[in-house]
Amino acid sequence: MTAGTAPTPAQAPAPFTVRFWGVRGSIASPGPDTVRYGGNTACIEVRCGDCHIVFDCGTGIRPLGERLARGGPVDIDLLLTHSHLDHICGLPFFAPAFHPDSRLRFWAGHLPPERPFRTVLSGMMSAPLFPVPVEIFRADCSFRDFAAGETLEPKPGVIVRTAPLNHPDGATGYRVEFGGRSLCVLTDTEHPAQGRDPIILDLLRGADLMIYDSTYTDAEYPARVGWGHSTWQECLRLAEAAGVGRAVIFHHDPARTDAELDVIAAEAEATRPGSLVAREGMELSV
Repeated sequence: MTAGTAPTPAQAPAPFTVRFWGVRGSIASPGPDTVRYGGNTACIEVRCGDCHIVFDCGTGIRPLGERLARGGPVDIDLLLTHSHLDHICGLPFFAPAFHPDSRLRFWAGHLPPERPFRTVLSGMMSAPLFPVPVEIFRADCSFRDFAAGETLEPKPGVIVRTAPLNHPDGATGYRVEFGGRSLCVLTDTEHPAQGRDPIILDLLRGADLMIYDSTYTDAEYPARVGWGHSTWQECLRLAEAAGVGRAVIFHHDPARTDAELDVIAAEAEATRPGSLVAREGMELSV
């Protein structure tokens, strides 16, 4: 720096944010006991720089779509953890899918080659299950099936690592890496009876933020072995083992009340300070 020259301020890092639009599993659960944490099923919005990602298309994608529609057409990568109904049933009500200038790319890594995601979606949106077919979408929709374990690059500079999860009919876990920061989304997965899955540990290793299937408590889990879900205590144990920064408890049982989630939040904070319980409207920086 020459004399009399002001130093150049450090460039602020590009934004990398997460917003929760649906935090429940299995079935939407509206009502007075779920007002504060929310009753919509899984939908997570992620923005990294100019890359716009949505994880899962549960009922939470409808209010997300309503907000996005006010801003005109969108360009979004929709990454599906799997295609059980609670994770895709909001898609026919996603307003940007009906905007002719929107571009939507659907990514699915859990399905066999003979059953691509477009075929699954078409089956859901067909009689007698649904009154209109997937062809009603006016947006430019593309369907990109891959095998869990592959690495994706939805936009330059945005790297998405993937891994298979332990869930009936298969599921995919994701790690988004951007600007030297990382976010992991692992929902609808069941932990091993003994130890920890080395593939999952590798995906999580050193992540800044982790969102994890915490449907049950340790006390509830023995009666639900094989159902394909984990516990909030396992979430924190896994985060500790993998050196994760913050852990977010997600995919709440539909019967879990706000009061019960308050108790879990307090116990999680006491167990691993900084841990959070996901709620609709929560926004975090990675």
